[in-house]
Amino acid sequence: MRQPVIAVYPGTFDPITLGHLDLVRRAVALFDQVVVGVAMAHHKKTMFTLSERLEMVQEATASLGAVRVAPFDGLVRDFVRAQGGVVMVRGVRSVSDFDYEHQLAGMNRHLMPEVETIFMAPSASQQHTSSTLVREITLLGGEVEPWVTPEVLRRLMAKKQAAA
Repeated sequence: MRQPVIAVYPGTFDPITLGHLDLVRRAVALFDQVVVGVAMAHHKKTMFTLSERLEMVQEATASLGAVRVAPFDGLVRDFVRAQGGVVMVRGVRSVSDFDYEHQLAGMNRHLMPEVETIFMAPSASQQHTSSTLVREITLLGGEVEPWVTPEVLRRLMAKKQAAA
C-alpha cells in the first residue's frame, strides 16, 4: 500500500489571497493531503495576528477537503518533516519570485533532501496578487475585492477602521 503524498504549502498568509487559494485548490488535485503552514513570522510585522491568519486560512480552505491548516515557527524543514511532508509547494508570480524561491529550494534540498519543492504559477487572473499589495491598497483606500474572499475583505476593512 502506498504512503499518502503530503504536500506542505508554507507562508505568512497576511492575509490569504485568492492567489494563495488558487494554488491550494490545484495542489489538492495533485496530492493526497495539503498542509497549509501559517508561519509565526517573527521577522515580519504582520497586519494580522497568528490566530487571525489561522482563522482566515481555515475559513478559506474549509470546503477544499484534504486540507489541514497548522501554525509553525522556526525552520520550515522541521515543520515539513513534522507534518510528514514529501513535497513543498511554492508559488511563483514572476522571475524575481523564481530567483528567490530557487535559492530557497536549493537550500531546502540540502536541509531535507527527501522533500521535493514544486513551483506553481497562479492563474492569470491572480498573477500579480500579493498579500503585501492587498494590505497596502486596503490601507490607502483602494478596492481589493478581486483578490480576497468576502471574509478576508471584512477583516481587512475592520483593520483599516481600527488604524484610522
